[in-house]
Amino acid sequence: MEASDKKRNAAKAALEFIQPGMILGVGTGSTVDFLIEMLPVIRDKIDRVVSSSKASTKLLEEHGFEVATLNEVGDYDIYVDGADESNKRLQLIKGGGGALTREKILAAAARRFICIVDDSKLVGMLGKFPLPIEVLPMAQEMVSRRLVKMRGQPVWREGFITDNGNHILDVHDLQITNPLEMEARINRIPGVVTVGIFAERTADILLIGEDSGVREMRV
Repeated sequence: MEASDKKRNAAKAALEFIQPGMILGVGTGSTVDFLIEMLPVIRDKIDRVVSSSKASTKLLEEHGFEVATLNEVGDYDIYVDGADESNKRLQLIKGGGGALTREKILAAAARRFICIVDDSKLVGMLGKFPLPIEVLPMAQEMVSRRLVKMRGQPVWREGFITDNGNHILDVHDLQITNPLEMEARINRIPGVVTVGIFAERTADILLIGEDSGVREMRV
């Protein structure tokens, strides 16, 4: 089965968790795009929707949804997003699309976080996928030096600006044996907006598209 089919199946499985009257948050990326395309089928169930990026907002509006802000809805029901990696504890690496800060905010505000992936994203240890970090532009070089001391290899995502006007460093070769500690450690570096480790706020449910169907994992 193609990876795109596995992603589509995982996205479809997430629809079952959206109950009538819910406020829905949606993330960013190829798997979430499949979800957004399916949402009109359950439009009557969705009270309001919030989005983690300009790209997802545009796609939602193209499908007839009016997108609210998080400030308008407050804490809300359910957030659905993809991931670049997940371990068995449902700790994640996110931010391949560059929306990690807004994704982390929406995940923190949601009562339930459902992560949708294909089976290539499930790993024994986080870190094979380069770790994205959003940084203030003026701090980029200083943050890079700190990351080198942590034995990472930071690469500036050249030509890319986040929706917040910042830069992304993609850190290669990090061995993330303790995601919770690494998340806190990198977030303490001045100039870091946030790091793409989701360990303090893990997913609650992981839906994994596989050849045989969709497998569900919970914390």
